[in-house]
Amino acid sequence: MFKGLQPVLYGGREVYPLVEGGKGVSATNHASSGAWAAAGGIGTVSAVNADSYDPEGRIIPQVYSGMTRRQRHDELIHYGIEGAVAQVERAYELAGGKGAININVLWEMGGAQPILHGVLERTRGKVAGVTCGAGMPYKLSEIAAQYGVQYLPIVSSGRAFRALWKRAYSKVPELLGAVVYEDPWLAGGHNGLSNAEDPRKPQDPYPRVAELRVVMREGGVPDTVPIVMAGGVWRLDEWEDWIDNPELGSIMFQFGTRPLLTQESPIPPEWKARLMTLEEGDVLLHKFSPTGFYSSAVRNPFLRWLEARSERQIAFTKESIGDHAFELDVGIGTKKNYWVTKGDLQHAREWFAQGYINAMKTPDDTLVFVTPEDEKIIRKDQADCMGCLSQCAFSSWADNEKNSTGRLADPRSFCIQKALQNIAHGEPVDENLMFAGHAAFRFKQDPFYSNGFVPTVKQLVDRILTGA
Repeated sequence: MFKGLQPVLYGGREVYPLVEGGKGVSATNHASSGAWAAAGGIGTVSAVNADSYDPEGRIIPQVYSGMTRRQRHDELIHYGIEGAVAQVERAYELAGGKGAININVLWEMGGAQPILHGVLERTRGKVAGVTCGAGMPYKLSEIAAQYGVQYLPIVSSGRAFRALWKRAYSKVPELLGAVVYEDPWLAGGHNGLSNAEDPRKPQDPYPRVAELRVVMREGGVPDTVPIVMAGGVWRLDEWEDWIDNPELGSIMFQFGTRPLLTQESPIPPEWKARLMTLEEGDVLLHKFSPTGFYSSAVRNPFLRWLEARSERQIAFTKESIGDHAFELDVGIGTKKNYWVTKGDLQHAREWFAQGYINAMKTPDDTLVFVTPEDEKIIRKDQADCMGCLSQCAFSSWADNEKNSTGRLADPRSFCIQKALQNIAHGEPVDENLMFAGHAAFRFKQDPFYSNGFVPTVKQLVDRILTGA
């Protein structure tokens, strides 16, 4: 084992301080998390729209038949509970009594609380802890206490943890299993950048984690409660000064990207092959997600399509005001008046000539120019919404009495449920959202993966334990 690294007591047994990241929609399942636990670490089942199975073991397609979004939302919750329960049960069996099994949920996912209750009620004794981020999960400790499991909030700053601790977690301190620091510039998936932080200026994680430990100590949290470093973790020898460091206290490490490329990883072969080809800078920190959060994904043709769509965008006014003195004469197909600048009028005419003949309004009083085919896809995806998020910019769904954000649906975004389900179940990687951490380019550089070698989870964990 790498020098200084020590097992920690978690879930009633000693485990390696190595946590598998619980990656979104079906990118982490029972096979990978069960194997990670069997290797002595903490495996993490993704409880976000997880797959369930028929009696023959085939994945049950998540088909929605409800006529209304609310009806489809209820179906989503049902699928979410059944899928997560199936994944936990299989992972627990694969673990064979070794390591530990956590589940991961997004606080801002649709139906997060009923899904958590439904899963934890049916998996008593099999789930050691719940990791949860993507928002401020104030009720996480309260829910964990009802089922006697540990809770592991995901935060990106000491300030965020302080707010959670003061409002709720201080009431259930004994079940705080760890605090996950997810670096907002390095982690894959959704990132917790605040308005005060510049997405183009990454900060060193060490002082941010040291500050988090100070905040935890102020709240009376003992140093034996680990901080889990998540985002950008590849080799332990690069984090040597973090291990057995009195300033940081107990430290664990979360691996999100590396477990994607294992034999047990459920992602399709095309996705695994693409990971082997990535160069530094191929993962983009962007803000196209309908959650409103920044997120990190491979800059494939799908993301470039979203980038290009937003670039074909102009501001308008309903009256001739200032520079907006030129009436738009292309791209609308209605009798309404849209006033734009001279330069934007020229842009609109150029886009129209290129086939982007339909203009779609955004909530920000702009128009984006798209092809008729693209508008048809956007409209259909918006109409098919099943409320997979607590609120969605793309469809204007919100989990409230009116089931609406009260804002115009935003055509610059996309249906994240569709894109993630598609790529996880074998649809072309170039046409869907491909989450990855910013260290994914290292697959191509790391000699461990030379000649296309894909390790088992056990081989990967053994490799990590050497420091490499």
